[in-house]
Amino acid sequence: MPSTDNTVLFEPGNYRYVPSVFQYSAGVAAEPGFAIRRVRFHHPIPLAKGFDIVADAIKSAGRPLTAFCACELRSPGQFTDAGFKAFNQLYCETLSDWGIYDAPKNPVARSNVCPEQNGPSEPSFHAFSFTVEAERGPASFVISGSGEAKEGDGPYSERIVRLGEQSPDAMAAKARHVLDEMERRLARFGHTWQHTTAAQTYTVYDIHPFMAAEIVKRGAAAGGLTWHFARPPVQGLDYEMDCRAVYDERVI
Repeated sequence: MPSTDNTVLFEPGNYRYVPSVFQYSAGVAAEPGFAIRRVRFHHPIPLAKGFDIVADAIKSAGRPLTAFCACELRSPGQFTDAGFKAFNQLYCETLSDWGIYDAPKNPVARSNVCPEQNGPSEPSFHAFSFTVEAERGPASFVISGSGEAKEGDGPYSERIVRLGEQSPDAMAAKARHVLDEMERRLARFGHTWQHTTAAQTYTVYDIHPFMAAEIVKRGAAAGGLTWHFARPPVQGLDYEMDCRAVYDERVI
């Protein structure tokens, strides 16, 4: 399905993206003639070493480093606002070296969450995605993770839905906000939940009270739902989701 516009072409990577904040875009979609390949690490790989492996994988596929379009990260614990900004500035340095990040423009989609148990000791890669040539096939895209914070600037604590509350009612409200944002991002590419091949949710709180009424009813679990027992990356956030349509997935 063609994009609804309001997306930006990142020509060196052969994909379009939805502009967002400096650390990531809201989502990416492969251009015609290309598809997204997702590669998941069997175990988290520390960021610096992970970038080296990502670079080798992209080059081995005959693609330029600018084909890097999305990643899924794992961190040891939630960041403060200042800590998250500092981490993102360091992360963006590699993207700049690869000819992708041009401050404040960042086309790469991303999720970054914190496993509650058995997490990494430092920020690490869980998975990454890049574009490859593909003459035919359904459209592929990756929508970035989003927590229950309203879009905008300023401290997260001023933008989080039902800050500090984790009752079933509060968690349902957080989920509704995140589902709305997922649908808004999907619509920017002209897609809906029915076009996705996978959806993931990240929280340490019970999703069952609102699973049927919110997630399933809206079609977000059409292909099943992967629940990661993890927290969103910034202190105060309790619920996050991302989704994708990727038909080429590998594990290394």
